[in-house]
Amino acid sequence: MKNILPYHNITPTIDPSAFIASTAILSGAVKIGKNSGIWYGCVLRGDVTKITVGENTNIQDNCVLHGTRPHHAQNKTGAEGAPVVIGNNVTIGHGAIIHACIIEDNSFIGMGSIIMDLARVEEFGMLAAGAVLTPGKVVKSGQIWAGNPAKYFRDLNQAEKDYIKISADNYAELAREYLESQK
Repeated sequence: MKNILPYHNITPTIDPSAFIASTAILSGAVKIGKNSGIWYGCVLRGDVTKITVGENTNIQDNCVLHGTRPHHAQNKTGAEGAPVVIGNNVTIGHGAIIHACIIEDNSFIGMGSIIMDLARVEEFGMLAAGAVLTPGKVVKSGQIWAGNPAKYFRDLNQAEKDYIKISADNYAELAREYLESQK
């Protein structure tokens, strides 16, 4: 596929059950887990460090994912740089920018949000639509952060935590439907 590109002889690794939209671009050290979906217009550029997307995770339309190179002076990255690591059952909403950060399992990233270098969203953390999580900040488990710059807003209730799993499952099913329709 023309949208799956090697970089320095490293080609993205994609589980056969994952859906990669025809207009998504993946290059270099990118790994996509089982039942995940990378939707239309996404760019996952694993040229300066790795990008890992877990299982049952959806990266919605027009998202950009990129890391920071090794030994970056400003971010003080080590030999691996600052990769993008995204866990299982994660929803990343349309148009988000995910840069050199960690998003743990069962997290929700709202549409149009930005996560910057060395930031982290812990399990069952939520970043509201349009929020900007600045470098090194941590959304703790069970919290929602909002605003620019993003700040603690409140704790998630149980219905919101349950919705994170429902969202991931709904997008995994949609990805399966798209894969089936292409056979």
